[in-house]
This record gives sequence, C-alpha cells and structure tokens, in this order.
Amino acid sequence: MPPSTTKPSPLTQPPAVDAVLQFVNTHTSGPRRLKERFSNAQTMQAWLLENGLGTSATHVTEADAAGARELRDALITVLLAHAGDKDITPEVLTETEEYLRGIAARYPLVTVVTASGASLTTAQTGVPGLFGTVLAGITELAQAGVWNRLRACRHQPCHFCFFDRTRNSSAAYCGTRCGSQASMRAYRQRKKELATNADLT
Repeated sequence: MPPSTTKPSPLTQPPAVDAVLQFVNTHTSGPRRLKERFSNAQTMQAWLLENGLGTSATHVTEADAAGARELRDALITVLLAHAGDKDITPEVLTETEEYLRGIAARYPLVTVVTASGASLTTAQTGVPGLFGTVLAGITELAQAGVWNRLRACRHQPCHFCFFDRTRNSSAAYCGTRCGSQASMRAYRQRKKELATNADLT
C-alpha cells in the first residue's frame, strides 16, 4: 500500500477502497454476486487465485473460510451502519466493534516509513495477510476521512457494498433500482399500518 501524504477529496475513491470492496462483496446478496465465494476452503482459494491474491500453493483451511465470512459479515454490519440502516442498533454495532478489535489484535500491521510519508501494511502472508491487507485499507480510509463513505445497500436482501460519492454523503442504496424498491416497500408498509389503525377505530 503506497504512502499517503495528502487527504483526497471525499468525492474521489481512494485506491484502498478497491481492496476492501473486493473482500466484502463476496457474499451471496447483491446484484453482481451469484454465489458465496467463501463457502468453503476450495471456493475461497479459487477466489484468491482469480483476484491475484494467492497462488496454487496458498494453503486455505475451512477455518480460514469461516473466519473470512465472519470478518466480512462484521464489516458489512459497519457499512450498513454507515448507510443509516435502522436494524443496526447501538448494541449490535458495539458488539461488532468489539469483535473487530479482537481481529485487529490477531492480524497486526506494521508501519512503513519513507521520505515521502508512512503507511501501514500487513506483517503476514497467505490468508492472514489478506485479512491484514483489508484492515490496513480500512485504516487508510479512516485516516483520509472517508471510511464512513463505504456503505452497504440498505435494501434487503441486497447489501451490495459501494463507495458513496455524493457531495452530502447521503447515499443509502447501491443504485436507483434498490432505492425505488425500498421506497415502494416502505410505502406499502405505511399503507398497511394505516389500514390496520383504521380497522381498530
């Protein structure tokens, strides 16, 4: 990860975004993902090879795949909170943050200092190195002040993750289709509640 010396515009997607989104958008939900990429050791190893993150010699265990799913799902919970999802309560978010602190302790990062700046990178290889790279990317985004612009689509069951480029940081859905479907569902729910209340009076 190259050293960072200047803070990018909130509308500019920093390079670290790609590594984080590549990891979190491996779940079955979303408009562009047809299958779970971390369902087992074999599918995770295939994903690593496809994305140039490993070789045929990279050893992946079932525990690695389970750990990847847990880390990914925890990050999606945070990204849903960034998008203002009301299902992510303070209690859920606190529990998730505690889990992520534990993960960060297991996959430590090291500081690389150069004449032009400093950056964090993973100290490990293989699957642990992947987890460390994701955490390093998140740290870089937080330091740049744009971590909260990484979001997960609030529309159930999409949860596709994206970088919010809106000027007022207001994006809650990955696209207009999900936004329209969510609005229609909310309208139907309000209509149903009004009808129920009318029947009770």
